[in-house]
Amino acid sequence: MAQIMVGPTLADREIERYHVLDRAPGRDLQSLVDLIAEICDVPHAAINMITSTQQHQIVTAGFERSICARDDSMCAIVMGEPHPIVVADASADDRFKDNPFVTGDIGSVRFYASAPISTPDGVPIGRLCVFDDVSRELTAVQQQALGVMASQVMDLLELRYRSQALEDSLQELTRAQDELRRSNEHLTQFAGQVSHDLRTPLTAILVNAELLATEPAVEGDVEVAQMVGAVEQAGHRMDAMIQQMLSFAQQGGRLRSAEVDLRRVLDLVLTDVAPLVGHSEAAIEVGELPRVPGDADLLYSVLLNLVTNAIKFVRPGQHPRVTVGAERRGRTWRVTVDDDGIGVAPDRREAMFELHTRVTHDLPGHGIGLATARRIVEAHGGTIGMDGTASGGTRVWIDLPA
Repeated sequence: MAQIMVGPTLADREIERYHVLDRAPGRDLQSLVDLIAEICDVPHAAINMITSTQQHQIVTAGFERSICARDDSMCAIVMGEPHPIVVADASADDRFKDNPFVTGDIGSVRFYASAPISTPDGVPIGRLCVFDDVSRELTAVQQQALGVMASQVMDLLELRYRSQALEDSLQELTRAQDELRRSNEHLTQFAGQVSHDLRTPLTAILVNAELLATEPAVEGDVEVAQMVGAVEQAGHRMDAMIQQMLSFAQQGGRLRSAEVDLRRVLDLVLTDVAPLVGHSEAAIEVGELPRVPGDADLLYSVLLNLVTNAIKFVRPGQHPRVTVGAERRGRTWRVTVDDDGIGVAPDRREAMFELHTRVTHDLPGHGIGLATARRIVEAHGGTIGMDGTASGGTRVWIDLPA
């Protein structure tokens, strides 16, 4: 006949969760067992944990701890009893008279009393028992003490479990803090390297723009002079943004906050993307934008990324239409950038804010912009997300504290 394997019971899992079988009993439980033996005026007491197969005497008074089969356990016989059990003479009780702890095969118990040890969810996992080799009775006060002490056993086990869980959480938090510190160190190193690599060509652009601005041919042509001036101004803004991004990384994502006029920030963005707007023949509509607490240079980089994306990801044969606006929502401002471009599938919108995720591999990009935007927005105490629009395009929204 094939052997039937029975999995662990709920009580088994609870006993394992409290680690009562693989850890030292401790002075608190030992003192409790010694006390109940003295209160009940008996030579022997024990905390018995009952698994699906065994009885484990985890703490004892008057004898050495041991393990026996569940079938031999006296406590297992009354595991379903929710109240204290008192038996003056076990040899005369039908439940216990054939038990090996009574018959002499293991012991010669006559008096036996126990109270349930149950988890806060009501799962019985063992019993607190007292016993003697001679018959006796318990007073009402002694019976009450037995029940109270059994509850105290569970309270101590629960306290141990909660304390260990707290200690584990603190250790995990410490590990997370160490990992965050290492991550910030790597971010600072990366930001420093990127800043250096970007500044080298940017310095050349600024120097050449300044020299070009002094050329007679440029000075004599107002339109060309304006274009060169725009290049120089954009270069200086780029230099400031690089420095601010480096500071942001060095400070572990902490901001230097001041009141920011988002309309002024967006005007700078539109100035810098003017060539892209002209080349794509994009139509950009701007509504009222608020003043918010934040870092102007970092918010400039966020809006620059969103507006650039809205212009770039256009449907073939169409000219981009971009709308930027804002609305008050309680204690926050929601700033939106809408486009009528190729859109993003609903199941990919959240992933677009992860590093190196791109709308499509057919268009240039590295999938860094939106991930950086999220980091900056969250550093401002805000959130960023993405929805679809009625035209099938994309709405990227930013919620910032007012």
